[in-house]
Amino acid sequence: MQVSVETTQGLERRLTITVPAEQVDGEVNGRLRQLAKTRRIDGFRPGKAPLTVIKKMFGASVEEDVAGDLMQRNFFEAVISEKLNPAGMPTLAPAALKAGEDFTFIATFEVYPEVEVKGLDAVSIEKPQAQVQDEDLDKMIETLRKQHADWVVVEREATTDDRVTMNFVGSVDGAEFEGGAAEDFVLVLGSGRMIPGFEEGLMGKKVGDDFTLEVNFPEEYHAENLKGKPAQFAVSVTKVEAQELPELTEEFVKRFGIADGAIDGLKAEVRKNMDRELAQALKAAVKEQVIDGLLEQNPVDVPKSLVDNEIETLRKQALQRFGGADQANVPQLPAELFQEQAERRVRVGLLLGEVIKKNEIKADDAKVQEIIAGMSSAYEDPSEVVAYYNENPEMLENVRNLAIEDQAIEFVLSQAKVTDKQVTFDELMNKSGTGA
Repeated sequence: MQVSVETTQGLERRLTITVPAEQVDGEVNGRLRQLAKTRRIDGFRPGKAPLTVIKKMFGASVEEDVAGDLMQRNFFEAVISEKLNPAGMPTLAPAALKAGEDFTFIATFEVYPEVEVKGLDAVSIEKPQAQVQDEDLDKMIETLRKQHADWVVVEREATTDDRVTMNFVGSVDGAEFEGGAAEDFVLVLGSGRMIPGFEEGLMGKKVGDDFTLEVNFPEEYHAENLKGKPAQFAVSVTKVEAQELPELTEEFVKRFGIADGAIDGLKAEVRKNMDRELAQALKAAVKEQVIDGLLEQNPVDVPKSLVDNEIETLRKQALQRFGGADQANVPQLPAELFQEQAERRVRVGLLLGEVIKKNEIKADDAKVQEIIAGMSSAYEDPSEVVAYYNENPEMLENVRNLAIEDQAIEFVLSQAKVTDKQVTFDELMNKSGTGA
């Protein structure tokens, strides 16, 4: 076997591989002889058909099979001998396979980039510090009351947190547009569901008011024909309702699984959940900064094949969120939607993988159990969840991978410039909620 290596562009490599004629002919003739022993050919006793007849009948398909096998086998031998690290399967372009001639084919593929992690001491991290305060707990209890509130009709002007029922017709340049009209449309003021200016225009309105709202569609609006356009909405208010919050009674408290209906028991349970969510948000905020710093200090090319695989994973996840496993009739989501996220994930994987490899990071058993304990704490019987993970090898291996990643993040953090920053519960949770 002869091999030549060419760098075409970036991470792409092109191998030209030549297999000697004697090896090719030996493979082809060997398979033809095997067929001669096993095939029943009309006019000949079993196993007695001449090789020329077998070759005439099956030669083309045998040569195709041999070419495929030779390319696969010799490709892997070539990348090993040339010390290449393919990032995906190659594109193979064979020449014609002819008896008595060498067989040449070209394999085009991408290789993994050479990754060297550096500049960790230049990574700056603001490590948020926060605790659940009594006022945070009071706000959360108030939120629970609002979630279980009743709506009562009021004869007054609408204000924030009221629920308004209306009919409206929207128009742009004097013409109604598709999706711009609705009847008995219900909107909670302050929810941020509508385009800027719409909810604000409903403030101070009451039942029976007919008016026109002048608003502008945002430049980033999803409908191309409406982006940045001024619009008018003819609105008629038919109902205004206010929230009637439930009292903190024993009955209300029992809705949340507090058997004795004690308010203190509800507050203790809510605080425990808030503490858990806060811990997760603190960890996520630090991890995001570590990864951003790692990427900033270590630009790295990424193989297109890995990015394409990541795009496909993200696309499937998106489709699952949109409605179940049967996606046969769902239009293919464009790759551009996931391109940036996929490239980032591939870069992060390569860099963290190098951190793990270079520093020989192994999953720490204590860290594994800490992660399992954290995941199980949200369940009614955490001990059952802990046992489930520890008795399921596949699930346990997934947690080990999470532990290794956490330990890699902790290693980078140990090398970085870290300063503490006091933040409030709301500041941190609102930032986490928006994905900022």
